[in-house]
Amino acid sequence: MTTVDFITGLFCRVDDRMQDVPKHPQANLYPSEVVTLALLFALKGVGDRAFYRWVVRDYRALFPRVPERTRLFRLFATHQDWTDYFLAQPTVLGVADSYGVELLHPWREKRGGKTRIARRIGRKGLSNHRWIVGGKLAVVLNKWGMVCAWAADTANVHDSAFQPLIARFAEEMIVLTDHNFVRKEANPPNMKVCARGTWNDRMVVETFFSMLPTVCHGKKVLHRVWRYFTMRLAFTVAAFNVLVQWDGLPLDDHGEAHLSIAQFSL
Repeated sequence: MTTVDFITGLFCRVDDRMQDVPKHPQANLYPSEVVTLALLFALKGVGDRAFYRWVVRDYRALFPRVPERTRLFRLFATHQDWTDYFLAQPTVLGVADSYGVELLHPWREKRGGKTRIARRIGRKGLSNHRWIVGGKLAVVLNKWGMVCAWAADTANVHDSAFQPLIARFAEEMIVLTDHNFVRKEANPPNMKVCARGTWNDRMVVETFFSMLPTVCHGKKVLHRVWRYFTMRLAFTVAAFNVLVQWDGLPLDDHGEAHLSIAQFSL
């Protein structure tokens, strides 16, 4: 499959989900075009300037009315709520976990002067047993490994702060978590804490997180404004849900889905 075929197929899948979203009379791009470009940006995993050069140089024929770079990325940030159309439906059993996204190397944390330090959106916290300065992505996956809901916060926030994300599915799904999500009291009734080495169902979230740095280069990003950071996460999650279902969701003899988006790496 060529890149042009892939972009065309991606647009068709996006347009099927967004048929009810009207186009603004003064807009140059249709909503489906905006979302398709944003999904490509999340999948490409590069900065905004490099992505824009790539689109304009190689695929301008597919998006002839693409606006100027800064206007395009403002569209992405403004309409990141459109990614809700691509969230998966909950199942009886689900999994929740968090993932650290680095915005700055810890050695550079105190460089740049007081004003620049005060403007930074990232905070210092632990991720995978190492210090980072950045944010956290928390997700709730259904039993097939697709994202039902997500939330973001700074890296210094404890995982228990994401309990409202789990409580949202109190009537629909039992959510497996690790001990980092536990509070002393008032834990969601649908949250089940799993000891280390138990409940292999939780491995599906590790599969999801392994694809973010490998395919989307999502372990470290360079955004300086919080809404652009959350925009990147929102469209990364949406891209994952779209791509793992590209040819349906094949199941093995045990009823398990083997997720992969490596073939779509740009």
